[in-house]
Amino acid sequence: MLTKLPNLLTLARIALIPALVGAFYIDGPFSNWATLLIFVSAGITDYFDGYFARSLGQVSSLGRFLDPVADKLLVAAAILMLVALDRVTGITVLAAVVILCREILVSGLREFLAEIRVSLPVSNLAKWKTVLQMVAISFLLIGGAAPFNLPATEIGAYGLWIAALLTLYTGYDYLRAGLRYVRGADQAETSPKPTAPAKSTSQAG
Repeated sequence: MLTKLPNLLTLARIALIPALVGAFYIDGPFSNWATLLIFVSAGITDYFDGYFARSLGQVSSLGRFLDPVADKLLVAAAILMLVALDRVTGITVLAAVVILCREILVSGLREFLAEIRVSLPVSNLAKWKTVLQMVAISFLLIGGAAPFNLPATEIGAYGLWIAALLTLYTGYDYLRAGLRYVRGADQAETSPKPTAPAKSTSQAG
């Protein structure tokens, strides 16, 4: 059971996404708290699946595939619902679009590089970007239901913009690194193939 725990935590994060979407449609402030609780719980699994994978020595190809996919699905679902229900409005929608487009770009790049057996490791700055992104979304989820008159929506909007700027930088960084391998693959495909030496037709006397 323990050997499967990291992947089970990742799958649990994916399984929480429908619950997160459904919680948006609960009436009243309880919806804010429910979405926040589900989102934070999913974020906690993101930490512990990596922790247990390393501590138990259970880093697997399936886990390396599922973990970033689960993160992107969770963030995309939360952002889309926030925009759809007018919890993210105005120019801040642009920050949300930047984040979503970057995730699609990097996912496509990783898929291509996987075909030529090249991995694209996550940078430390990208990890901090993800943390800031999750915190900003958490503030947006609680919104007007935040205690002590905390301007959660405004804090979340500013955080989303900062995350979007980091997203642009890290996305460009990944793209620049990945394009080197893309160009290398193109050159390998277009370079002339060596020809085998012609066989002699003469026979020894």
